Amino acid sequence: MVPLSWYLILAAFLFTCGLFGALARRNAIAVLMGIELMLNAANINLVAFWRYSGAVTDLAGQVFALFIIAVAAAEAAVGLALIIAVYRKRKTVNVEELDLLAG
Repeated sequence: MVPLSWYLILAAFLFTCGLFGALARRNAIAVLMGIELMLNAANINLVAFWRYSGAVTDLAGQVFALFIIAVAAAEAAVGLALIIAVYRKRKTVNVEELDLLAG
């Protein structure tokens, strides 16, 4: 059986990769991918803590993970729609060039 600490280390690694991707990238799509990685790290933590809590009949960790998956799907759809709209207007997805709301 895999110990809990391995899951937590994996989730921490994924979260830091996602945080780096969200903060260091210029492309808006890469920023969204970094946010998705951070949400997946939270899912790993929720399911790992659920598995090692001892109360296997209580499905709270899995239910929270399903909610996060649904929120991540909605975030990806809305985020990509916004990126497409910005690209059609400005012809760029570079977040450093998107400093004005109008125009």
